[in-house]
Amino acid sequence: MKKDKTKLDKRVKRHRKVRTKIIGAGNRPRISVFRSNRHIFVQLIDDSKGITIVSASDLNYKPVGRKKTNKVEIAREVGKDFAKKTLAKKIKTAVFDRSGYKYHGRVKAVAESLREAGIKI
Repeated sequence: MKKDKTKLDKRVKRHRKVRTKIIGAGNRPRISVFRSNRHIFVQLIDDSKGITIVSASDLNYKPVGRKKTNKVEIAREVGKDFAKKTLAKKIKTAVFDRSGYKYHGRVKAVAESLREAGIKI
């Protein structure tokens, strides 16, 4: 009897399938997004060397004042911070790896903020 697949199992399967096609080289590294229930993490990875070039997350993000922000707005801020770090390393083009998540919500907010900052995805 087949076991029902969990959401995580399905996402990991999609991620593995896509990772066979997406490869970040030195001239065009891979931007990988991971989202947990509370946080979001973004990395710029050079797959040919197997190293992380730049990373950013919302762990150190502190909202200004008592303004309550939602996770999508925080993801947008993480994307802007990540874009500044990436442009400081003189990287302007990259491959976007959404890690099996739908292109919606926090993942979309990160991608849009990267494009607005001038990184070609």
